[in-house]
Amino acid sequence: MVEIEVNSDQGVYELIINGEIDASSSIHLDNAMSIAVEQHKKQIMVDCRSLRYISSAGLGVFISYLEDFKNNKTQFVIFGLNDKVKHVFELIGLDSLFIVVPTKDDAISYLNDSQA
Repeated sequence: MVEIEVNSDQGVYELIINGEIDASSSIHLDNAMSIAVEQHKKQIMVDCRSLRYISSAGLGVFISYLEDFKNNKTQFVIFGLNDKVKHVFELIGLDSLFIVVPTKDDAISYLNDSQA
């Protein structure tokens, strides 16, 4: 089960993920990401501090938006992965496709530096 909270503050679209993303709950992540793309958000950060598990379906959601982010010139950053989830990102190679940083402050710094 997953709960996704959305904050939009100072132009940054933040997704806060709580719980586990599996095949049945990945639709919630997809819906939140879809809204960001449809609204042409230029800066998106994903808070994964409370993400306990992510399946290949959840990982696929992130991958499915790569082209949209590139086309819209969207800055996208993921932060707060626990060791288990971070390991999965590294095994799949997603840490080379996305910006993954340890903390929210690092994510904000990345987004601020990207605008400069």
